[in-house]
Amino acid sequence: MTSTFLKTTAGMNSASIQREVYLKAASGFFDRASAQAEAGDFQAAGSLILKALDQERRAGVVGPQVLQLIKPRS
Repeated sequence: MTSTFLKTTAGMNSASIQREVYLKAASGFFDRASAQAEAGDFQAAGSLILKALDQERRAGVVGPQVLQLIKPRS
């Protein structure tokens, strides 16, 4: 029982760490996009924004995935 709890807690910590990594990467991409936009390179800025949004999306789906846990009644 304790072993299972420790594995679950370690998994949650790992997920939160990974989420922070993705969010920091997204922030970096947004900062670089802002600098590119100020320099007038809108194509590069747009590309960096898309990369940042991808990192935010990844941060949102980190962690255990539970699918079809509740089955509808037929």
